[in-house]
Amino acid sequence: MSKTLLKQSLLSVAVAGAMGMASVAQADVVIGVAGPHTGAYAAFGEQLWKGAEQAAKDINAKGGINGEPIKLVKADDACEPKQAVSVANRLVDSDGADFVIGHFCSSSSIPASKIYDEAGILMITPASTNPKLTEQDFDQVFRICGRDDQQGTVAAEHIVNELGATKVAVLHDKDTYGQGLADAMKAHMNKLGVKEVLYEGLTRGEKDFNALVTKIRSSKAEVVYFGGLHSEAGPLVRQMREQGVEAEFISGDGIVSEDFLKAAGGATFVNGVLMTFGADPRQIPDGKDVVNTFQKTGYEPEGYTLYSYAAMQAIVAGATAVESTDGAMVAAWLKDNTVSTVLGKKSFDDKGDLEVSDYVMYQWGNDGSYGQL
Repeated sequence: MSKTLLKQSLLSVAVAGAMGMASVAQADVVIGVAGPHTGAYAAFGEQLWKGAEQAAKDINAKGGINGEPIKLVKADDACEPKQAVSVANRLVDSDGADFVIGHFCSSSSIPASKIYDEAGILMITPASTNPKLTEQDFDQVFRICGRDDQQGTVAAEHIVNELGATKVAVLHDKDTYGQGLADAMKAHMNKLGVKEVLYEGLTRGEKDFNALVTKIRSSKAEVVYFGGLHSEAGPLVRQMREQGVEAEFISGDGIVSEDFLKAAGGATFVNGVLMTFGADPRQIPDGKDVVNTFQKTGYEPEGYTLYSYAAMQAIVAGATAVESTDGAMVAAWLKDNTVSTVLGKKSFDDKGDLEVSDYVMYQWGNDGSYGQL
């Protein structure tokens, strides 16, 4: 064989080998897990990651998606909209994500969803509840949790019909999620005939709420409703109690974390606090085995852990059924079929919302834990 032919032969083998390696590298089904993996809300990011991680492990053990293993990519948005857009672009352009589980904060999910929509990537958020997310006419945007207008209604009904309150202070953190939830609760409460005695916004990151507590006391509110996250809810309720304000404190799914207990300074301050959240996923028979698996490792799958696991199950069900990772195909299948998950059987409407929401009331106890009423 001539040197020229030898070189050409070796080059062909090298190219074929490289193509083979590229094929293997691209065989993974890449799923981004986007959320606040660092910062004040990292506890929620951990919930999303833990759920997706265990789901990927369990699914890979059974052959992955259409025979291809799932590879997870952590995308940290710190619950900052601009950072969410940045990590969304990275997932699309650099990481080659096929699907996205996330984001957590609605203020992150909404701008990031535009990036995924343009790229044809299906995203399922386990936690973003602002209605606007699925009102954008993006075919491949889903959520496996409820909406603020649904949980706000449950809270308002409880405040008016169960507590019989007529003086309610409505507070929020000025964020897409927090203010959206507060406004949804307020709107339904007004329909029920109760007008708020105080409507105020605070700023994320604030820790001194003494001036606000003074306003609450002056309003003679029987109930304080807060739309926001645990990092502000904790100090707020503590300062209320320290200043002798005994009004009922009610919030939403943004305080479903042991970090609320820490932020408040202990069980004494959170005792009696009420919140809305989906029916306890840890008590759903469909998820018992997965819950046991988590608990055996020493991790309690609270909050949105099982929602993230369920988001993975929905993705896998759709991709397996259509034998493709094409976002449009998977999205179309999900809107026409029911999916079995650790949260029970779930169906989606044409907007990508759940057909049925299961918000209920929870209460924090004097032992620092919370339970469904």
